[in-house]
Amino acid sequence: MLTRPTLGVTMGDPAGIGPDITLHSWLQRTTHKLPPFIVYADPDVLAQRARDLGINVPIEMRSTASQAAALSEHALRVVSIPLSRACTPGQPNSAHASAIVGAIDRAVADSFAGNIAAMVTNPIAKSVLYEAGFAHPGHTEYLGTRARIHWPTADINPIMMLACDDLRVVPLTIHIPLSDVPKHITTALIEATARTLAKSLKKNFGISQPRIAVCGLNPHAGEAGTIGLEDRDIIAPAIASLVQSGLHITGPHSADTLFHAAARRNYDAVLAMYHDQALIPIKTLAFDEGVNVTLGLPFIRTSPDHGTAFDIAGKGLASPNSFIAALKLAERMVTRHREYTP
Repeated sequence: MLTRPTLGVTMGDPAGIGPDITLHSWLQRTTHKLPPFIVYADPDVLAQRARDLGINVPIEMRSTASQAAALSEHALRVVSIPLSRACTPGQPNSAHASAIVGAIDRAVADSFAGNIAAMVTNPIAKSVLYEAGFAHPGHTEYLGTRARIHWPTADINPIMMLACDDLRVVPLTIHIPLSDVPKHITTALIEATARTLAKSLKKNFGISQPRIAVCGLNPHAGEAGTIGLEDRDIIAPAIASLVQSGLHITGPHSADTLFHAAARRNYDAVLAMYHDQALIPIKTLAFDEGVNVTLGLPFIRTSPDHGTAFDIAGKGLASPNSFIAALKLAERMVTRHREYTP
């Protein structure tokens, strides 16, 4: 019987709910049969947040992942990433940026070294990092940059997928204004994203012949070019090329008829054209249980599908459900990857 993989959890923004959901998830580890995990964080912040929440969580700290992983699970095991300034729940501080990013860097390096089997990242606030000079659009893109440092010859194409029990969706374009979406949609981008998605569904989700449905951009998928030309001239040719290469992919589909229960039985994942087209359906179906997954990396990364929620940090109001789902999905992906035969 294989040993359960040890996951690495990054601190996220310590002024947000990351510490809250991490602590509560550790307390519920037996109830939810969670995989073992270590946390890259400031142990003093976690200890203080436990006191703020009125919960008892013993904490043991070590300086490296291998040392922390060797500890007994009777305590929350922490790889020490100290903050340079005190942390107050609900009060983000750009002085914390170096530690936030440092935790991500350490976890990626430990993934490369084999010290952890997967990463589960707590939410960050990009605006806080931008104040400190962070130059990347977000978590997903930064992970791709770090991956290229450790795996310089790997085929790396980081894309964001949101997943729950009933739906998997990938937005082709993410954090850009809606007015800019059409000019970013290209046949090449659709093909590259669909190939990464299909490969990941095979390797990390155990789906031998993935079925991908592609949303159209315009209402009614363009209505044969009468409501915009992108569906006919850009999206459809990309799908035809992918079908020719052997992928089971259909579309462009009208997005308003693609997400009801009967339609969901016909595919394993949806490739949507923009952020809200992908995220509204999954957050409607599973607001508290959705998981953010980064595909196209040489390591596994999941995250809760919500933000830092500074307004409720330290108040005992944060639900750990999405974080618990992220831990469970990361373990399943590790297991599927171990079983995968190309």
